[in-house]
This record gives sequence, C-alpha cells and structure tokens, in this order.
Amino acid sequence: MMTDLFSALDGCSSIPSWVTPMIFVALYFLNSTWLTNSFKILLTVLSSFSGGKGPLAPLPLMLFALMFFLVSSNLVGLTPFVYGPTSSLWFACSLAITLWGMILVSGWINSPKHSAAHLAPSGAPGALIPFLVLVETVSILIRPLTLTVRLVANISAGHIVLSLIANCLSGLSISMGAMVFLVSVGYNLFEVFVCFIQAYIFTLLLGLYAEEHP
Repeated sequence: MMTDLFSALDGCSSIPSWVTPMIFVALYFLNSTWLTNSFKILLTVLSSFSGGKGPLAPLPLMLFALMFFLVSSNLVGLTPFVYGPTSSLWFACSLAITLWGMILVSGWINSPKHSAAHLAPSGAPGALIPFLVLVETVSILIRPLTLTVRLVANISAGHIVLSLIANCLSGLSISMGAMVFLVSVGYNLFEVFVCFIQAYIFTLLLGLYAEEHP
C-alpha cells in the first residue's frame, strides 16, 4: 500500500518524463494547424516581453521561459505513470540554487558596495548592525530552500493524494467507485490549477529577489 502510494514520486518505477513530449511531437502530424496557431500565440507573447536595462536586461524573457518550463514539467507529472521532474527534491533544489546563485553573484560582481550595504538597513543603530547583517545573510541564504520546499511539497502532495484516490477506486463497488471517480476528476482539475499557481509563485519570487539586484 505505502509502496504504491509513493510510487508516483519514484522516478525508477515510472515512465521517463521525456516520453510524454514525444506524444506532443506526434500531435504535429495529427493536427498541424492547431500546433502552428499555438506557436504563433506563443511567439506573440514572447515578443511582448521587453528586457530592462543593465545586467538583468533579458530577465523578463528568462522568467517567462522558466514559468513555461515549470508549468510543462508540472503538467507532465500529472500524466499517469509518468515521473514529473518538479516532484524531485534534487531537481528543484538544483534549479533554485542555480537561478538564485546567478542573481546573487551578478549583484556582487556588478556592485559589491551596494550589495554589501543592502545587508544593513540605513539608519539602524550601530550596535545592532552585526546582528542585522547576520539575520539578513541567513534570510538570503535560505531562499533556495524555501523555493525548493514550496514547489516540491505542493506538487508531491498532489501526486500522493491522486495515488491514494486510485488505490481507493480499486477496492470499491461500482456505485461508490463512480462517486470517487468524479471526485478524482475534480481533484485532477484542481491539480492543474495548482501546477500553474506553483510555477507562477516560483517565478514571481525569483523576480522579487532580482529586484534587489543593484
């Protein structure tokens, strides 16, 4: 029971996530018009993103690409027997550390004085500055952890609940099974909403962290 319940989080017992994109490639030959229109819409949205100024000029476009990638990865994880990469602690942690590290290192390289001054609020008493610097440093260093836990916990919880519902369906009568099946359909729709929300929150937080860039 417990092995089946957590099998959705085990990449070794699931179909690799690259199998699902192959299905979308096959759709090209089934309905090329629909796919062409979808790409046109995507290119229109991408062209509306104009970069800012300075070292983070391409950041808006990068954040949009990141959100699109996270939404796709989250939706892939909802496919039965397919392992979603965003439910992996190592994948999410590596992604969060890399993106957060790029913003942090870029800030210290381009303006080390401004980055150092950000650790101590202006007007703070001199006796409290070491303590405030320590608190601010810790809050900055745990940002990748908060990004990782928020993404993995929400996505993994949904997968576990879906596995639990599937296990309940196998031991119920037809009438009760139909009711639970309707609940499962509703919960799947809710999980699709969660996939978009979690990708948006992950991207939004990175954008907020980037606003501190000098």
